[in-house]
Parts: sequence; C-alpha cells; structure tokens
Amino acid sequence: MTTTPYPGEDARAGDAPGLGEDPPPEAAPRTGEDARAGARPHTRRLTVAQALIAFLARQFTERDGRRRRLINATWGIFGHGNVAGVGQALVESRADMRYLQGRNEQAMVHAAVGYARQSNRLSAHAVTTSIGPGATNLVTGAALATINRLPVLLLPGDVFATRPADPVLQQLEVPSAGDVSVNDALRPVSVYFDRVTRPEALIPAALAAMRVLTDPAETGAVTLALPQDVQAEAYDWPEEFFAERVWRIRRQAPDPEELAEAVTLVRAARRPLLVAGGGVRYSGAEDVLAAFADATGIPVAATQAGKGSLRHDHPCDVGGVGHTGTATADELARTADLVIGVGTRWSDFSTASATLFQNPEVRFLNLNVTGFDAHKLAAHPLVADARTALEGLLAALAGPAGGRGEVGERLEDGEPSPYRVPASYEAEFRAAKERWEQRVQAAFDAEDELRPPTQAQVLGALDALATGEDIVINAAGSLPGDLHKLWRARSRDQYHVEYGYSCMGYEIPAALGVLLAAPERPVWAFVGDGTYLMNPTEIVTAVQERLPLKVVILQNHGYASIGGLSEAVGAERFGTAYRFRAEDATYTGDPLPVDLAANAASLGMRVIRAKTVRDLREALARARAAREATCVYVETGTGDTGPGVPQAQAWWDVPVAGTATRASAVRARTDYDRHAAARRRHL
Repeated sequence: MTTTPYPGEDARAGDAPGLGEDPPPEAAPRTGEDARAGARPHTRRLTVAQALIAFLARQFTERDGRRRRLINATWGIFGHGNVAGVGQALVESRADMRYLQGRNEQAMVHAAVGYARQSNRLSAHAVTTSIGPGATNLVTGAALATINRLPVLLLPGDVFATRPADPVLQQLEVPSAGDVSVNDALRPVSVYFDRVTRPEALIPAALAAMRVLTDPAETGAVTLALPQDVQAEAYDWPEEFFAERVWRIRRQAPDPEELAEAVTLVRAARRPLLVAGGGVRYSGAEDVLAAFADATGIPVAATQAGKGSLRHDHPCDVGGVGHTGTATADELARTADLVIGVGTRWSDFSTASATLFQNPEVRFLNLNVTGFDAHKLAAHPLVADARTALEGLLAALAGPAGGRGEVGERLEDGEPSPYRVPASYEAEFRAAKERWEQRVQAAFDAEDELRPPTQAQVLGALDALATGEDIVINAAGSLPGDLHKLWRARSRDQYHVEYGYSCMGYEIPAALGVLLAAPERPVWAFVGDGTYLMNPTEIVTAVQERLPLKVVILQNHGYASIGGLSEAVGAERFGTAYRFRAEDATYTGDPLPVDLAANAASLGMRVIRAKTVRDLREALARARAAREATCVYVETGTGDTGPGVPQAQAWWDVPVAGTATRASAVRARTDYDRHAAARRRHL
C-alpha cells in the first residue's frame, strides 16, 4: 500500500496515499458495496467529518505542470468538540490523511504556516481543535497566517447546531444573538469563514475554502467551524464531491497598457531601486529577478519576507531595506527616483514609517498579484504574477538584441537601446555594498574566542558553518533586525523570518512545519529566552516525530529588543528584564535562576551548552550533524567584545508621551518630533 508522501514531493494522479486503492476494512463502504438502507445510487453515506477528510484527501494544486497535494496533513488536539467527529474521521482515513499530534493549538497553526511557506503556498496543512479554549487558541496563529498571506485550513469544533441543551459546556452565551460562538473571534483574522450547520452546507463551504486557499491574491487563514453534532451526522453524499480536483495556480499576465507605462517609468529612471518582497518567493521568480538585475544593473533591496530573493553575493544585492535594513539599501532608497516594489505589501518597517523615500521626485511602480498592494504609495500598478510581470518588463527593457545603452540612449535606427542604469550609479552602490560587508564581518568576528559570544557573533558562527541547504527561522525580538542587517542568504529559501505579525513563539513550531516540507535540510530555530518561554511545547512533537530540529537558545535574561526600544522612547527599560524585584519595585535585582537548557532537555532534546565563542562553534557543528532534536544553549555577552550590530539606519514610528515629568521621556519626545517631521504622504 502506498504511504503518505512527505510534504514537498510531487503528488501526481494516483500518488496520493489510499487514492484508487481498495479501502481498508474499517473504511466506509463505497457505491455498490453493501449500501446502507436509504442510500441513493451514486452516493456514499458518511458523516460530515468523514466526508470532509475524504474530500480534502483528493484536492491538488498545479502550477507550471507540477502537481501537489493541497492538504497534506492534519494537525489536531482532540476534545469533546471534535473527538467523535473529525477525530473519528481521521482514524477511518489514516491511509488517506496524515495526522500530526500537537501540544498547543496556536503552535499547530504556526507549524502549518511554516510548512505552507516552505511549500511556496502550493501545499498546506489543516488544523482541528475542540470547541472553547482549543478554538480561541487558534486566533493568534490565524492572524499571523492571514497577515503573511499564507494558507492554512482551520477546523475548530463548535457548539451544537441543534441546541439540545443551551448552554453546553464551553458555550459563549450572547443574549442578543443565538448563533454566535467563540469561533466568531476567528472571523476578522480569516480570509474566509463559514459555519457548517447542516451536512449539505459542507459542499459549497468546502469548495469555497479550497478556492480561497489556492488564490495567490486572497490566501490566508480559512476557517470552517464545525458544530460537534453536525460533524457526526450521517448524510448521503454525491460521489462527485469526492472526485479529484486540481486547483491550478494562475500566473496572471500584466495588462499591456500597464506594462507599457511601467517600461516608460523605468527607462526614465537614473537612480532606480527594486525592493523584493515575499511575492518574489511565492511566485518562484528568483531566477527572473537575477536575470533582470544582471541585464539592467538595478540594485535590489529586500523586505524581511523577500530577503534571499537574490543571493547575498550577487553584485546587485544591497541587503535589507527599511528600519532594520542596511546603510547601503537605505541610502539608495532616500535618493531613488523610482522605487520598484515586487511582491511587497509595504509595511511600516520597509518604508521606515513613511520617512525613507525622500527624493522629491520619487515615483513608485508596484508589481503585485494583489491590486490592493499594487496601488499603495500612489504607485503605478502592474497587477500580475511577480515572475510573469518581471519577464514582461525584462523583455520590454531589453530592446533590440545587442548593445549596451545608458539611460535615454537610442540605437542608430531610433529604437531605444537596452536599458541599463548609469555606470556611475552601479559603481556607487557596489562600493557602498563592500563597505557594509566590512561592517558585517566586524560584527561577526571575535577577538577573544574564550569570552561569551555576542548575539551578532552567534549569527557569525552559524554564518561560517551554513551552506545554502540550511534554513534559519526567527520571528520576534532583536534577532529579526540583526538577521535582516547581517545574515548572508545563500539560497532563495534559507532566510525565514516571520515579520508580518512578529509573533513570539512562532519559531519552534514553524521549524517543525519546515522540516515536514524539507526533511533533508538542516533547519535552525533561533529563539531568545523570552520567546522560548512563550511556546516551547512543540519540542515534544519534534522528538515524537523524530525530526532533527535544531534550536539555538540565546539567554539574555529579558526582552532585549523591547528593552532597547523602551529606553529609546523614555520608558527606561521598565518591565523588560527577567530579574528579581528590587526594593524600588522594579525588576532590577539578580537574574532569575531559570535553566532553559534543562527545560529543553526535560522535553526530550539533546542539549549542548556553549559558554564561549570557541564552544559555540563546536556546538553548532555538532548540532548541524545531529539526526535528533538538538538544542544549543548560550548566554550571550555584551557588545564590549566587538563593534556589535550597526544601529538602525532608518526610523520607526513608535509614539512617545506628549507630556512627561521624567527627563528621559522629554528627551525622547524631542527626538520623536524631529523624526516625525520627515514623514511623507506619497500622493
């Protein structure tokens, strides 16, 4: 019997486990087999939950001729609201649908999101929970998925549709609305929501859910709330509902008029800058982007989601852009006369809270599959798939074959020459890139390898060890900024920083999802002590599934990132340290006697403690070679062992108290007003 293919493998016709095979003995009878009384011809009698799982097992995506399972596994924690419905259905369908056991509902969504991102949104996971706390624990993960435009199918249990008792256990009573449950909290964070209150309603709801999950312009968290009585209700389903369906991922072509105007904008630009977002990755447009940069010489900066779109050593890669960006990219952004956004939603970090693009004549060109994003910053929109749009733009800018032209030049026959930025501009940003690289190396280097490493030196130690196969995962704290500035991305999918929702606790479960999609790759979850304490539970799942998860715990005794921000805005690092309470009621006493390494070991991980830079290098090498879940634990030192990470190269708007008695807040407000004056509305 065919077994469930690991995520990441092609699932062509007949490849999906259990499809086209004789059903196991416990499976529901099919048409023509011992049909139950009352069943109509060409129908199959199943519960709603059984029908849903059977339906999901036969959904596929296809793009560029490659076919994959759409829903490749279901995560679940069972309670009274889903154990007899979806839980029982998964038992009957275990040959068709892989089940993964989670420990925390939010973490299960994070794992599903990590899998979807590593799968370039072409394959996804479902998550089932009970009613009550199990369902509401999904909300944070759902928000993260929707904000980052990543598909995940949520199947929370719900209260009785038939209302035999009112209220039932864990039911939220709303006197003015009898049809409200806690699952309604998922509505604003889902791109599609439906409550299946009758069996036959599952058919349109399930089809709509698949449409949204596979739509590049609309995808995110999709919720089908399943009342617990309806889950277990039997119904005669039309066989057509279980037919294999292929959801083809569209590559929307650019409108010819929009493309022509885009070409005109680029040809007129002398200092263009391209900003690559996550859409480059999800479209698989990295090779076309590299060809575009090679042909035009346009420098390429990257958002957090877009970092890695070009390798770090490509001559046109200038690193991260925005508040956590490089000096090279941010200075180019300040002076750019044309900014080409490709697959980016232009968050405040990328625009430095609307203070970054300071050229009075700057214009924007946005290539995006979503019209909503394409029109941001009053841009000229080129609404299309990122790869298709870049191909069209590159072909139009190439001009007749042969020749290399500066801006505005024409060939002898009057045709425009192939577009390329001025040579002086190329020389300028390449020299700036080299200067920044020297700053990166200085932050990575350790003069004394017998001292505790700084956070930057931890990154440097892994940077020296990693190849393009390694995947680095992070989400919150000070690490996203350090990684965006310093990390040298060696492959298109090596850099995995979730910064749409910046969710503490994302890293470890997301790493599990990535490992399920790429089990042969070394996957590293970087977590600070604050993030680790938020959500370490899925370490148990990694151990259970024998996944060689690699967790690097950086112990700095508090919220380092928010502590620095607190100091900058006049809040004096209040409440940001993990220390005993002092006599003045602040948490400024001795560090807490918390041993996170021992905690990780108690959850089943192999733990390697590193006290010095030398220890760290050895520990990372051992962890990389390990075939079991392994933790590297290190207490980070201060920046006095080296130059440290360069400060922010652009502003971020965090409002400061308008009136205060403490001098630190007064100074911070003066600084805030100075920066805020540089904000622009691009109209």
